[in-house]
Amino acid sequence: MTSVTPPSVNQQTTELAPSYKIPIVLILIAIATLFIQPWLSLPLALFGLFLLLQTVTIRLQFTPTALDVYRSERLIRSFPYSEWENWEIFWQPIPILFYFKEVNSIHFLPIIFDPQALNACLEQFCNFDIVEKDGLKSTPMER
Repeated sequence: MTSVTPPSVNQQTTELAPSYKIPIVLILIAIATLFIQPWLSLPLALFGLFLLLQTVTIRLQFTPTALDVYRSERLIRSFPYSEWENWEIFWQPIPILFYFKEVNSIHFLPIIFDPQALNACLEQFCNFDIVEKDGLKSTPMER
């Protein structure tokens, strides 16, 4: 198992700024497809609106010991770095999905946060050996 080196105690908590790019693009695609494929535009619009609501209400905070997930100022989940095995941001030219694996579970999150800040925080707080392959940054997977 890969171990995570905890950051020093004097580091600050970092909250990621929201990014509305993916929800807005999905809503615009839904509007454009409304005249071509109305049945396709409805699920796209609903998913875009759902992601827009999540972008407004969900916040990620990187603390010295864990990734905390907040919904409207209320802590809903904490993920201690000591339980992380690896992480990856998929499709680096246009980041759309954040994946991380804990000892007992895996998690996928859409990139509804600032992707550069997310990557910087992951490199700072989750001190794995970073592997760059085909322009994607990720951590080595346990085999």
